[in-house]
Amino acid sequence: MAAALPIELAEWFAARGWRVRRHQLDMLAAGAAGRHALLVAETGAGKTLAGFLPTLADFTPSVLGGAAPPEGLHTLYVSPLKALAHDVQRNLLAPVAELGLPMRVETRSGDTPSDRKARQRARPPHVLLTTPESLSLLLSYPEARQVFSGLRRVVVDEVHAFAAGKRGDLLSLSLARLQAFAPGLQRVALSATVADPIDYQAWLAPEGDPAAVTLVEGEPGVPPVLEILLPDDARVPWGGHAAAWAVPQLYAAIRAHRTTLVFTNTRFLAEYIFQLLWDVNDDKLPIGIHHGSLSKEARRKVEGAMARGELRALVCTASLDLGVDWGDIDLVVQMGAPKGSSRLLQRIGRANHRLDSPSKALLAPGNRFEFLEATAALEAVAAGQRDGEAFRPGALDVLAQHVMACACAEPFDEASLLAEVRSSTPYRWLDAESWDRVLQFVATGGYALRAYDRFRRIVRDRHGTWRLAHPEQAARHRLNAGIIVDSEMLEVRFRNGRSLGRVEESFGATLAPGDTFRFAGMDLEVEGVRDLELVVRAAKRAGTIPSYMGARLPISTHLAERVRGLLVDRAGWGRFPDDVREWLEMQDWRSRLPGPGELLVESFPHEQRHYSVIYTFEGWNANQSLGMLITRRMADRGLAPLGFVANDYALGVWGLKPIDDPAPLLSPDILTHEFLDWVQDSHLLRRAFREVAVIAGLVERQQPGQRKSGRQVTFSTDLIYDVLRKHEPDHMLIEAAWADARTRLTDVGRLAALLDRAADELVHVRLDRVSPLAVPVLVMIGRESLPNGAADDDLLVEAESLAGQAMRPE
Repeated sequence: MAAALPIELAEWFAARGWRVRRHQLDMLAAGAAGRHALLVAETGAGKTLAGFLPTLADFTPSVLGGAAPPEGLHTLYVSPLKALAHDVQRNLLAPVAELGLPMRVETRSGDTPSDRKARQRARPPHVLLTTPESLSLLLSYPEARQVFSGLRRVVVDEVHAFAAGKRGDLLSLSLARLQAFAPGLQRVALSATVADPIDYQAWLAPEGDPAAVTLVEGEPGVPPVLEILLPDDARVPWGGHAAAWAVPQLYAAIRAHRTTLVFTNTRFLAEYIFQLLWDVNDDKLPIGIHHGSLSKEARRKVEGAMARGELRALVCTASLDLGVDWGDIDLVVQMGAPKGSSRLLQRIGRANHRLDSPSKALLAPGNRFEFLEATAALEAVAAGQRDGEAFRPGALDVLAQHVMACACAEPFDEASLLAEVRSSTPYRWLDAESWDRVLQFVATGGYALRAYDRFRRIVRDRHGTWRLAHPEQAARHRLNAGIIVDSEMLEVRFRNGRSLGRVEESFGATLAPGDTFRFAGMDLEVEGVRDLELVVRAAKRAGTIPSYMGARLPISTHLAERVRGLLVDRAGWGRFPDDVREWLEMQDWRSRLPGPGELLVESFPHEQRHYSVIYTFEGWNANQSLGMLITRRMADRGLAPLGFVANDYALGVWGLKPIDDPAPLLSPDILTHEFLDWVQDSHLLRRAFREVAVIAGLVERQQPGQRKSGRQVTFSTDLIYDVLRKHEPDHMLIEAAWADARTRLTDVGRLAALLDRAADELVHVRLDRVSPLAVPVLVMIGRESLPNGAADDDLLVEAESLAGQAMRPE
């Protein structure tokens, strides 16, 4: 499959010294043939340009042939990040300007001024760059059908980043609505890290038919140059996650390169590493910070500085994982473990963003298990193996939000809308009963709540058509719609009103006037709290770094299996640092190593307590859940549990009595007994209910001119939750909350698979003292509630003490 490039575009490529890639021509051909297409190509392969080539071609003089350019919205570009949309706009404007194409390109997100949004509805640009949430809101306006009726193409960038989650559900529903408005619409998706293309072809296709989507594979690029950083004494730390030991070497690398992008896995670590870098920045190099809690102004400022090549380094989180193209970056550093080969590929691809030049990256592991994980990730990248999230049925709370958006735009016939919804792949499962439950929920709030007028949002008229119960419902929906439900947040502002970003209410509640904390790379002193704002001024002394309640990134299943393989590959240990090799050799001699297909449990006494360590390799979230369940079962069996501690690789539990047989503690029925009791008794289900209630529109976060505090939202959702638990336990939102609690909040799917295997794979080893492999998890006891990295220095003393016992040969 190939297509000829319009002469204007061919000359533009030639003027820049670029070769048109085969996959770019294939995408042009798919566009000309009217085919939906999924492009899977390496970072730096010109994916975004490939996605836009058919659009650019449509506006060239040779294609127009003297005719007027197309009117109205021609192409919609959807990205998971606002930063990516703005970056694409900058890069797309270059060929538009240089070729003199009669094309207007604009962005639309939560940061777009309201007057510009109104103008875009009245006079849309030819190309609109947006996010799934902003697209859904745009579809909720009465003008939506007119705005989108002439739409030719939708380009979904970095599709792997959200297709399998709730944002993907929302976007898939929006695509179904767009296809109804513009039946000839072409769907295009782009990604560098798709593990199974067929799943994504099915997600992208109308009616879920993967054969309807052409798969275009990119040309291979130059392999990246990857290196694992080691301490100068080549002794990899026992515990910790921040890799703070690597900061002097990191600073030396920054000095030796033009521009360095430093990735961390959490917002806390971004602030922490940024602070440590400034402590050693004797040369006063321009170093910035970027994460999702910073204000729009702060993020735009640093993004602009990077685009202009004014920064030597930028410390960031996943807020810059995807697609951002800053050509001057010649080094990427990953602080701590990468957690997945696909995520690592995305991040290292930010360096030398060109297919013919190797990306260069350094990985700084925080501890010995993270060293093995980094090694496994490097080998996975070299082997071309990717990991990704599994797809699951579309969520009911998202569907309820979409139904409300449709009603805001225009009255709807339920049979027609059901057919449209079922054309969306995540909702092909939707049966008539579930559909009716969703409609009744949107209409009345459900059986237990229908007596309250405030939950009446849509009504059926005498013709059977559904419409808004009151016009004001549309404004309320648009104020509150969205899929990302933040924790309770406080705005951080100077007295003059300048915003720095947001911190969680739970952190802000610990602060009093005069207290200091570090945020946005600055030391700040609290002046006071007013409404939902934390008023601050510059401080002269360093303070606490805010931590955030966001879920930790778990190690991927694929990467975990590779780590298991490294543990038992004795012939390969010779390439490891001496202390890592000795650690594994001593473990092999003293106990055994948990290879693939084996669930190792070690039990030993320590300081008048009885410990058991279970090597699950299922991620921190799953191990935390398992720890809570096992200690409940231990208590029921009289084993007097005292606590548990978890990391990505293992779970440690301890008590006053030994665990002689761990098999009963790990039987699958723990998920149908202790799990149900634990979830219902804990905050977990209430938190999940709060999120689905907000997404589904039952509880509003904002009212005109006023935003509710997180505590007010929690209070409202807790009251409703108690009513539904008592009077309507099968309510749609209770069901949706259970679905969330089982998956996203606990990784219970991985947990269930582990427990199903346990009976056949369990190996129990009894020891007389702590094992070498147990040290990295046990050193976190008493520190697991601290933000990642905060306890790294304190870990050293205890780690050496435990390691002394574990590594002693006699």
